[in-house]
Amino acid sequence: MTSVLLDATPAWAALTAAAAGDIDLAALVAGEPGRRAALVHDLAGIYFDFSKLAASTGTVALLADLAAVAGFDPARAALFGGAVVNLSEDRAATHPAERGSGSPVDVAAAAPGQAKLRAVAQAVRADASIAHVVHIGIGGSALGPALLLDALGAGGSGPQVHVVANIDGVALDRVLAQCDPARTRLIIVSKTFTTLETTTNAASALDWLAAAGVADPRGRCIAVTADPEKAAAFGIADANILPFADTVGGRYSLWSAVGLPLAIRCGVAAFDALLAGAGVMDAHFRDTPFAANVPALAGALDVWAATFLRKSTRSVFAYDERLRLLPPYLQQLEMESNGKSVTAYGEPLAYPTAAITWGGTGTDAQHAVFQLLHQGTHCDPVEFVAVRTPGHALAATHHRQLLGNAFAQGAALLKGRTFAEALAITGGNDACARARTFPGNRPSATILLDRLDPATLGGLLAFYEHRTFTAATLLGINPFDQWGVELGKEMASSLDAGSSFDASTTALMARAGL
Repeated sequence: MTSVLLDATPAWAALTAAAAGDIDLAALVAGEPGRRAALVHDLAGIYFDFSKLAASTGTVALLADLAAVAGFDPARAALFGGAVVNLSEDRAATHPAERGSGSPVDVAAAAPGQAKLRAVAQAVRADASIAHVVHIGIGGSALGPALLLDALGAGGSGPQVHVVANIDGVALDRVLAQCDPARTRLIIVSKTFTTLETTTNAASALDWLAAAGVADPRGRCIAVTADPEKAAAFGIADANILPFADTVGGRYSLWSAVGLPLAIRCGVAAFDALLAGAGVMDAHFRDTPFAANVPALAGALDVWAATFLRKSTRSVFAYDERLRLLPPYLQQLEMESNGKSVTAYGEPLAYPTAAITWGGTGTDAQHAVFQLLHQGTHCDPVEFVAVRTPGHALAATHHRQLLGNAFAQGAALLKGRTFAEALAITGGNDACARARTFPGNRPSATILLDRLDPATLGGLLAFYEHRTFTAATLLGINPFDQWGVELGKEMASSLDAGSSFDASTTALMARAGL
């Protein structure tokens, strides 16, 4: 990570100049030499097609120049070598070590926690008295586990695992209503074991167990934390405390004991396959030069769109019901990591950083938001994520229509419909033809998994992590802190301390009886 002001470099100036010109995307897709070789890749059972994004191969070369100036190679080496990459907290970022890809020291440090989570998962699965597990966390302590369970858990043979995050009691109440307290265990996940939403939900769940006559509610708890002492002070036995390093950030933590729900529901072998799949992507990202590096290419193209073309959003649509939680997972990963306004060294930025990530599930989203994507005044990148092999045994027409819609949407965004074409199909009605004209030339990417299994999902999620890291490096920012989140927590905690607020907030509190 360099301290150089990147927007003062020739590489930045060259990209700025390239962004000032018109981009005929349809012409690039139709005939640019070498385009598919540069922008379409097949890796780890995943097919990545970036050829319909609004960047020429010349732009890709300029982004490689920026990567060199930004110190991409040494930053990547620092990440995998266990060096300090989170400057504001003076920490390494050791999540790759949880899947065996970090420095030998960090991998060895992660090994006891990994072994313990496997032992606990196997014990829970072997206990016939356990039918339900309630996983309580928030943010990265919930989004990752929820995604893993929703994507892979349907065929699991272990207890049902439910994830609760929201402090709104309705969320916990709905889950507890599905569980028998005599046959339920709790997982409490908090890096610091002080997260207010999590400790409040945990206390209510413990009260629920006690009210049902469970003799030792805390004996039903498993704690996952980077502060085992606080978990012990909470009353959880050492055998049920699963540690992970404080250098593993919440949104990068599903590879640690935070991923225990997958191991409980689907077995340790599934969890191991998840880590192995991520390890394949780690090795590619770590060892492959920038020009052929798939996550690096994707991250650089994100910077091109958000920072140089000033495209303020990036939408992600999962054309597989099992991946419906991917967009909210990516919202945290990308916006909490790269939603920054200063460099890693604290200098104010004069350019946009992360785009706003949003999205939904295809084909539902086509009937809700695609009108804006095709004919609205925005022209921001769209990403389609699909799976070649269906996750059901119903008639083949279901999956054929699903994939056909995903591919057709990208083609339609690119092609559009001219006014002359619209006029011909409306019988010469000028007003109607204008309403049915589509500008086209709108960028999209498609990611197609061969199948959705633990290994491929692990590779996909590691791809997104490294993509986010690359974008941060090319922007000169720190993707591993989240002080904006901390400020909101501090102000929420100060409500009970009688702190003064602005007039609007004070009136709202009075109205709500706070």
